Amino acid sequence: MGESILPALIMLGGIGITVGIVLAAASKIFYVYVDPKILAIEDVLPGANCGGCGLPGCSANAEAIVAGRAGANSCVAAGSDVAEAIAGIMGLSIEAKEPDIARPGCYYGVAKADQKYHYDGLNDCRAVAMLGGGMKICSIGCLGLGTCAQACPFSAIVMGPEGLPVVDEIKCTGCGTCERVCPKAIINLSSVTRRILREYTTDDCTTPCQRACPAGIDIREYMRRAANGDYQGSVQVIKERNPFPTVIGRICPRPCEDECRRKYAEESVAINFIKRYVADYEMQSGTRIQPYKAPDTGRRIAVVGGGVEGLSAAFFAARLGHAPVVYEAADRLGGLLRSAISRYRLSHEVLDWDIEGILEMGVEARLNQALGSDFTIADLLGEDYETVFLASGGWDSRLARNEADAVNEFIPGTYLLIDFIRAGRNDDDRIQVGRNVVIISGDNLAAEAAEIAARKGAATITVLLREDLENARLDQGAVERLEKVSAKVVYGAGISRLAGKGNTLETVSYTDLQTGAQTEIPAESLVLAAGRYPELIFSRVRTAAAEGEIQPSVAEAIGWAAVQPYKQPEFVSEVGLFAKGDVITDFSGAIKAIAGGRRAAASMHQLMYDIPIDVPLKAVTSDCVIQNVDAVEEVRIESRRIMPMAAPRELDQTGQLELGFDEDAARKEASRCLQCGLICYEHTLAAGAADIDASKRIA
Repeated sequence: MGESILPALIMLGGIGITVGIVLAAASKIFYVYVDPKILAIEDVLPGANCGGCGLPGCSANAEAIVAGRAGANSCVAAGSDVAEAIAGIMGLSIEAKEPDIARPGCYYGVAKADQKYHYDGLNDCRAVAMLGGGMKICSIGCLGLGTCAQACPFSAIVMGPEGLPVVDEIKCTGCGTCERVCPKAIINLSSVTRRILREYTTDDCTTPCQRACPAGIDIREYMRRAANGDYQGSVQVIKERNPFPTVIGRICPRPCEDECRRKYAEESVAINFIKRYVADYEMQSGTRIQPYKAPDTGRRIAVVGGGVEGLSAAFFAARLGHAPVVYEAADRLGGLLRSAISRYRLSHEVLDWDIEGILEMGVEARLNQALGSDFTIADLLGEDYETVFLASGGWDSRLARNEADAVNEFIPGTYLLIDFIRAGRNDDDRIQVGRNVVIISGDNLAAEAAEIAARKGAATITVLLREDLENARLDQGAVERLEKVSAKVVYGAGISRLAGKGNTLETVSYTDLQTGAQTEIPAESLVLAAGRYPELIFSRVRTAAAEGEIQPSVAEAIGWAAVQPYKQPEFVSEVGLFAKGDVITDFSGAIKAIAGGRRAAASMHQLMYDIPIDVPLKAVTSDCVIQNVDAVEEVRIESRRIMPMAAPRELDQTGQLELGFDEDAARKEASRCLQCGLICYEHTLAAGAADIDASKRIA
């Protein structure tokens, strides 16, 4: 018996040894390396595998974090302590971030549609959208089947009685699952930062008045709140996109009212007068109402210019969590609002009220500080401002400061053409040129500027024109004069970037408008044929010093680059400085300057966080094909309220030409708003008629 067991044991032992050797070899051959950081992050993550991060489980999220595809705070099921622990593993620092909250963007549910489409056998919005486009009336409207509610891993969404998603903000973690599953972008993540950075797209349910407003104010919502007597809430909605509500309520050209759908029944709603009423309500109450702002990021930015655009840029930057400082050459903020508008239309008390609100948002102002004499761009960058925004105003701003004869060099080595030519004609030595001179001009004055540059010692002269050869505004005489000074003319060129070090310009980059090719040329001097310096964002370019190299002063050592804020969506296809739609005098209206300030703040934010400065491809413009209506039905005729005016003999007593609405007029006028959506709107009733059945409403 024992003799028969021994061979079996020896055989089993041999098999075991063989298997062990094979497994050991296989472990060497098929060994899969796992980054220790991934394992460490997996240990820190809660292991919920909820999918809220948008990835299939915590292991996938850990891999994405290490690969840089996800942030240290990407786990929505964990708290800030987990994000800080992951940041420590990755050797990163973490900034406070306001929470994202899912936000529905549709006003009317399926139940209120004029026509009903039944999706028999289908209970998922994505399937409906794929099979039939999901069209009822509105191509953007909610399908109402509740896929977002079914997909939410935290039960934060339910379908409300209107057939629209309702979000529980306490339960919502901002994971974005609902946003990913909604086929029509009805429900999206929202936050202060997202709202400031975004441009409206053709996927959004926007109203005609909102699309016409340069600042993009949610007019429908602030009118609804005003009609309900919630004046503070109305002001807060306005300040989401406009930090000057009391000012704009008096001086706005009101393009929104031109597009008001109420005009199809009788007269447009007095939208701007309602803005004035609720803003005056805030001012008279003495209680400041502020929109929400993001947590402090610890990042400092400088804004040069305390006019509408500069103050607006600082306001929105502060709301993004940054610490902006405004530098103003005059002794008061406000720019042309203070110097160029009659006090009967805009009193200084009203202007100061709105400016004080901007400062209270977290904006610091330094007055009597002139760029070029009291400080330079390099000085600011040397003070650890991460970006500097130039909003210095135009020629009219110089006249208001009695500086018509001044020679400004706000950008290193850069002059306005009018100053350059005047200095050349008068042998004014306040303007000096470097070896390489670039002239941006579109007409015959480029020839005179080139001759002046040659007389002042320029070795190479380059003239950049946006127009192609066929459309250039140079006559033959100007071309011959340019040839005499050996100036090179480049046609179809758009300036895309300036760069230099300290207070010296070094290079100019331009884009070929036909091919998109980028070219960088040396330039110590730049001449601009415009009535103002362009809006530019300056940021530091850090360069490593050679070992043993003697370090110059901080300002002299600062390498910098300057780029434009992104262009308004209407001109997104334009490239380079002084393109169509760019500001080359002053804004035609303060409301447009406010919009420019928000775009500047958004661009600075994107630049600091290395986010591409760009406009979404689907951004709404006047050329977009968007569903709309050209008639309204079942709307009660109700005349527009007229703004009461002061008689000429009463002006000194009232101090203002327009006296403003009283509360009764304001609420009744706000109630005329049809509460529009993309093509939907509230029907009103003829006097004494019963309520219209919900199925008769457009949705």
